[in-house]
Parts: sequence; C-alpha cells; structure tokens
Amino acid sequence: MDTKRLILFIALSFSILFFWQKYMEQRYPQPKVTASATASAASASATTTSNTTTNTTPESNVAKGQRIKVVTDLFRAEIDANGGDLRHVELLKVGATDDPSKPFVLLQDEGEHVYIAQTGLLGEGMPTHKSVFTAAQSNYSLAEGQNEVVVRLEAPGPNGVKIAKIYTFQRDKYLVDVKYQIVNAGTAPLTTSAYYRLVRDGKVENPGMFGTHTFTGPAVYTEEAKFQKVDFDKIRKGEAKYTPWAKDGWIAMIQHYFVSAWIFSPEAGGDACAPNACQIEMKALPDNLFSVGAIVQLPSIAAGQTFEKSVPIFLGPQESKRLDTVAKGFDLVKDYGMFTIFSKPLFAVLQFIHGLVGNWGWSIIIVTILLKAAFYPLASASYRSMAKMRLLAPRMEELKKRHGEDRVKFQQSVMEMYKTEKVNPLGGCLPMLVQIPVFIGFYWMLLAAVELRQAPWEFWIHDLSVKDPLYILPLIMAVSMYVQTTLSPPPPDPMQAKMMKFMPLIFSVFFFFFPAGLVLYWVVNNILSIIQQYVITKKIENAAQKAKNS
Repeated sequence: MDTKRLILFIALSFSILFFWQKYMEQRYPQPKVTASATASAASASATTTSNTTTNTTPESNVAKGQRIKVVTDLFRAEIDANGGDLRHVELLKVGATDDPSKPFVLLQDEGEHVYIAQTGLLGEGMPTHKSVFTAAQSNYSLAEGQNEVVVRLEAPGPNGVKIAKIYTFQRDKYLVDVKYQIVNAGTAPLTTSAYYRLVRDGKVENPGMFGTHTFTGPAVYTEEAKFQKVDFDKIRKGEAKYTPWAKDGWIAMIQHYFVSAWIFSPEAGGDACAPNACQIEMKALPDNLFSVGAIVQLPSIAAGQTFEKSVPIFLGPQESKRLDTVAKGFDLVKDYGMFTIFSKPLFAVLQFIHGLVGNWGWSIIIVTILLKAAFYPLASASYRSMAKMRLLAPRMEELKKRHGEDRVKFQQSVMEMYKTEKVNPLGGCLPMLVQIPVFIGFYWMLLAAVELRQAPWEFWIHDLSVKDPLYILPLIMAVSMYVQTTLSPPPPDPMQAKMMKFMPLIFSVFFFFFPAGLVLYWVVNNILSIIQQYVITKKIENAAQKAKNS
C-alpha cells in the first residue's frame, strides 16, 4: 500500500463516518427535557446504607422557593431556599456559546437544560434537598477588597438540633466550599449521613467530527480505582460499572469544556471520608435526567457537641492550570480520548509557548513547526521514496502497456523494477503511519482545550474552536493538497488516479466543518511539507538527470 492509497483509505473512512453520524442524528435525535424535569430532579430519592439501617429521602415533590443571589468576580449564582440547592450558576468570565458577550450558564433548572447541585442530610427529621432553609438576606456580593463571601442557610432538625449549610465563595476560585454545621442541642447522640449529588439531563452538545466527541456524563475518581467515567446509556440500561465505596476522591459531571464536581479530598480544603464510609451511586431518573452522588456516613455527634463537614464543589471550565490544583486526578476530566499520551504533552508545550507569545493561533503555528522539525527525518525518508517512485512513473507506464490486461505479470515486473532500482514501495507510507497518532493527538488536544474556546488568532479568525467563518483556511488547505498531488508519483491505476484528483475537493469539504485552530495546523503543516517535498524531489531529479547525462 503506497501513500496515495493510504490517504484515499483515510478519506473514504472519514466520509463514511461523517455521513453515518448525520444519518444517526436524523434518525435518533436527542431526547428533549420536558417541563416536569425539574420536579423529577427535585423529587429523586437518595439512599444510604450503614451497618444496620437504610435511609431514603422523602418522596414528595418540592416547588421553587425564595432565591438567594450571589455575585462574585467569577460567578452569578442562585441558591434556592427549598433544599439550599445550587440551581443556577453563570460563569462571568466565560462567554456563552451562541453569544460571547453573555456569560456561560453552567447550572440551571429551567430552559434548554436541567443541571443542578444538591445536598441533604438523612435521618428522621433531618433537612434534605426538599426542606426549607432560611438566610439572613437574599443578595450577597463580593465587595472590592474582599477575598470571600459567605452565605449561611439554616434549617431546624429533630429534638432541638440546629443545622446550617454554609456556602463560601472565594475570589478567583471556581471551587466553592459547602459546609454542614450541626449543633446537637438534644440530650441523645445524633447519627446522620450527608449526601452530595449532581443532577443533569442527558443531552450531548458536542457531536464532534466523524463520530468522535469529548465525553459527556458522570465520572468518579478514587485512590483505589482511579478514574472511571460512565456513559449515560450504560446507566439507563443498568450496566454502569464503577467503584461503589470510597474514602476519598471526587464525583463529577463532565461535558465539553466544563465540569462540576464534589471533592472529597483534603487537597481541596474538604474532609476525606472514613474508610468505606462514602457510598457512590449513579441513577437514571425520569425525563432523560441522570444523577451521580455520594452518601457519606458521618460520625455520631454527642449531645451538646457541634460537628462540621466541608465538601467543596468545583464549577467551571476545564482550564488545565486550575484542574491541576484541585485534587489528585482531577485533570483527567479534560477528555483527550484514547490519545491522551500524545495530546497532554502537546498541550503542555502549546500552553508554554502561549505564555511566551500570548496568542493561541501563533502558538499553534509554532508547535506545528516544532512537530515538523521533530519528524523531519521521517518525512524526508518518505519524500525521497516518493521522489524515486515519481522517477519510475514513465517506466511503469511502459510496463503497463507491455503486459496489457495481465495484471499478474505487470505486478511481477513492477516488483522486479523496484528491486533493481532499490526502491521500497512502502517507504513513503510507513513514515507517515508513525506520524498519524501524533496528528490525531493534536486534533484531540485542540478539540478538548477550553483555553482555545472563543480565543482569536488574527484577521478574520475570532474563535479558534469553531469553523472558519469565511472558509478561507479550508480553501488554502485544498490548494495546498492539490500542489502536493503534483509532487507525488501518479497512481498506476486509472480509477485511483481519478479519485486522487478529487482528494483536495473532498478534504476541503471536511475541513469546512473543522475548528479553525485545527485547519490552521493542517495548513501550516502542508505548506512546510510542500517546501520539504519540493526541495527533496528536485534534488533527486537533478541527481538522476546528472547521472543520465554523464
């Protein structure tokens, strides 16, 4: 298989995947979240298992209550007095997908999505996500010079027990501390459990290209079992596999570019669980909703004692520099797919260069040049082989005419010619195969990097994460591919030769839908390849002409 056939195979494979994806989207559209979804989320039960008893939350529905509004440098958030849940969170420094001038909405309990964070306490008379909390005021804001704003919600418990749920929002942090303060003013010890849950609809908003997309759904990380992500379909079918018990780690809901997660780790300023005191559960709820939660068995609280339990929640974009500081393994929420081994170091290099030049577009160009330099010896070997094959093209045509329709003799003669001229027909293909995983890794790196979301390059490119609005880069890509075909040896098969003429057009259609950052990478890579191939081809052709004349 020569390089032409390899490229043709890749193109046809992409074509099949692309049109299959479009067919599946038309035949099986995403289920819509109905108007009752919020009520279903609010009424979903949480369970816990202790050594002797099993507790569940009340089954009654809960209506929306008073909203406590919080504004910081990063958030515009709303906490509902019913349950003290986080029901609405806007990220003020991240633009909305359809309108960058507006903040991105991560959590919401109405509209296109249902996505909320819930907590509660289990036990007779303890406040759940259905109980009514009170707050001293309805509006909180992070004032100039302040580093944090504290929102204290209170609810009564049984037998004089006093419970407070305390949210602490800190400046320049997407990590929000959520603390339960339990004062046992009764006369008997108090036993209870706390649960922490994320409820989200099953919509996937990043279909990706050619059937590939970053992961959307729940994930769990524990020190023992490491990172585990579970598809919504697996949960719906009851086939979800994950560790059911843990003493540390985190639970999360992941989507393209963003993540929410409850962190059970001292690294994030929270409290770890006692060994096997944290039960993890994933559930499919009505109306295309799903939940991932953890139920934590709290120690017995003696009469007259006060107990506090902190579990932070992360709500924000998957910025690598922030993920690395939250908790162990938290950087894994940034989905690079199966090519993480290539994508992660590539992004580290890209981020380092961005720190020097301050522009993601120019950073992509510089990384492309560095990659091209790293693969220079392999590419040179490939282009030398292709140049030699190009020189043999006239002789191959003669062999074809000589043997006519006898393809067996034709192939035998061609192989004999290769052997005589010391040309390896795979020489142009194998070096390219070695580079393919790195190129795919680069694609996944650009696909997953929220840092490139709404990041401009220059000129008409105002967002490297979406397609070129004027389609200029794809057209340049098509021209560069056509130039490459003129430098490559012509295929011996007429049908294959005709197909190769359409290759630039086919690929340009694909690249119309690719993110501009990825097309920029390919354009720069192709231009550098053309220069390298042209120099090597001319050098070999001149040497052959000189040998012929001597």
